Amino acid sequence: MIDGNIGVSITFGLYLILMLAIGYIAYQRTSNLSDYIIGGRSLGPVPSALSAGASDMSGWLLLGLPGYAYAAGYEAVWIAVGLLVGTYLNWLFVAQRLRTYSLSASDSLTMPSYFENRFHDTQRILRVVSAFFILLFFLFYTSSGLVAGGKLFETVFGLDYTWAVIIGTIAVVSYTFFGGFLAVAWTDVIQGLLMFAALLLVPIIAMNAEGGWGATTEAMAAKNPELLDAFTSTDGTAMTTIGILSLLGWGLGYFGQPHILARFKAIRSEDDIPTARRVAVTWSGFGLLGALLVGFAAIGYFDTPLEDGEKAFMLLVDALFHPVISGILLAAILAAIMSTADSQLLVSSSALAEDFYKALFKTDAPQKELVMVGRLAVVGIAVVAAALAMDPDSQVLELVSYAWAGFGAAFGPALILSLYWKDMTKAGAVAGIVVGGTTVVIWGNLSGGILDLYEIIPGFLLATIAIVVASKLSGPPKPETLEGFEKAMGKK
Repeated sequence: MIDGNIGVSITFGLYLILMLAIGYIAYQRTSNLSDYIIGGRSLGPVPSALSAGASDMSGWLLLGLPGYAYAAGYEAVWIAVGLLVGTYLNWLFVAQRLRTYSLSASDSLTMPSYFENRFHDTQRILRVVSAFFILLFFLFYTSSGLVAGGKLFETVFGLDYTWAVIIGTIAVVSYTFFGGFLAVAWTDVIQGLLMFAALLLVPIIAMNAEGGWGATTEAMAAKNPELLDAFTSTDGTAMTTIGILSLLGWGLGYFGQPHILARFKAIRSEDDIPTARRVAVTWSGFGLLGALLVGFAAIGYFDTPLEDGEKAFMLLVDALFHPVISGILLAAILAAIMSTADSQLLVSSSALAEDFYKALFKTDAPQKELVMVGRLAVVGIAVVAAALAMDPDSQVLELVSYAWAGFGAAFGPALILSLYWKDMTKAGAVAGIVVGGTTVVIWGNLSGGILDLYEIIPGFLLATIAIVVASKLSGPPKPETLEGFEKAMGKK
């Protein structure tokens, strides 16, 4: 338990009250499913960018990545490079086209509805297949956030891990249930700024306490010189090509993350996207750098090895700051957890409300009914994710890695080609989603040689091949599909 937890408790309490107040205000402004899922496409460039960044960089940015940097040293830089490049390319090549096409394609609110409308799928195969993989991988992704929340409340308050997960789940569900996307986006702005400040402040203070960057690197070298070599593993062996590609491959995941892509659809205007891109890439760059520095600083600061490197940020905060300041900085972890878990719950609930309930069971459901179904889905999905998070030995980065690969491979190639290749067909889209998602599930359970390659890379590659082959075999696309593509892209 962290010392001085009364001050921390007060800070946490005030933070949660603020988030709930925002959720209530958003509740007053949520009148239909569009408001609930994408905020009525009303976000400006800065809120869009910070919301995308905060919903992307979840608890793994303050727990998982510092923990990996603590264990592996400079090797962790490869992940950060891959993620930063992926962030930039996603905003550059996907954001504007997706915003345009999703609006043109019958104002598609969700990823499954976009695919259905893009390919004029009257049988609704694409909608159901997409929604299935969204629910599958988001259970693991949301679970990772709840594991991070469990570690936070366990470390800060000395709570039993099970109760810590339950409390964290209730905190996230409460304002997502009521406010929907607007609550998520508005709180993401606050949470994103808080995460940004904490990730820059904590490693700077920690390193200064030890004598600066030079002293930190000396301490790292004294414990293991290999920590300072990005091309060498901690055991002294050279990093393999498979190892480096696996770490860089994280960047491919961005093209298929539904909770990030939702921000592109929600942005107010195409003209806002260049500004949003600059803000998002800057935020991500400094955030990733700060997370790495937290891990490096912990190596130098703590003489006794940490049992769980993913708690490095929390333990540094406890050691360096007054309890009230600690509470503010530790709230950044809660912010990171909430900003992503709420987005994931929202996308999952929209998949159930829009893509299962409305599409398959009640096509004429009124807006208020769909919003309520979405809210109830938030609770149901959170309960299942919390059950998956109950193992106290779970590692945040491992859970994120699996879900990240699943989304990137299942949806990334299908989305990119749907925005740029007019000859893509419905059969190609189905094949790509199924092959990409299935490859990740199978590959992730194999090991040895080439099978040690991060599953997102073979999944992304095989999905792309499946889309091209299936489209060629089933083509040409429907006339209305070609007409819709040319109309949407003609607006570019």
